[in-house]
Amino acid sequence: MPEPLNEVLTSLATTPLQGAVFGLLSLPICLWVAYTDLSAMRIRNEAVLALFAIFVVAGPFLLPMGEYLWRYVHVVVVLIAGFLLSTLRAVGAGDAKFAATIAPFVARPDLAEFLFLFAALLLVTFALHRLARRFPAIRSRTPHWTSWSEPKDFPMGVTLAATQLAYLGLAAAG
Repeated sequence: MPEPLNEVLTSLATTPLQGAVFGLLSLPICLWVAYTDLSAMRIRNEAVLALFAIFVVAGPFLLPMGEYLWRYVHVVVVLIAGFLLSTLRAVGAGDAKFAATIAPFVARPDLAEFLFLFAALLLVTFALHRLARRFPAIRSRTPHWTSWSEPKDFPMGVTLAATQLAYLGLAAAG
């Protein structure tokens, strides 16, 4: 394993058990978010609430109670920042809500690694989306997808979902 990746894997505060359980429970919701954001440029409130419910229900079994309660502060901070960015039209409201529901899954000591993953995956998902929409064979299989025809907007839910799953996957592999 490359040394920098090995350092990330061994330095995450999120344990392998937390990464595996939260990751497996998050997987269907993250896939749903990615699909609905690609197809309709919308992140459904039901998906946001479902992801939050996973943390609310599974969190007390996977985290010490003090840590579990502290992570609700993550939700509030990211939600406020997201709504400020949303009012400036820098991100969509659905993206802001989804980011806030991802926040409690991230251990505070892992914030730098999480943001690095987000930045890297933003570049990858943006490039792949812009490339994929240029291919008629891909567009013809998904002609109803709104994200293909949006000249400026990007389905950020794809990146957020990928970041959630990659972070938890790295923790599970640790």
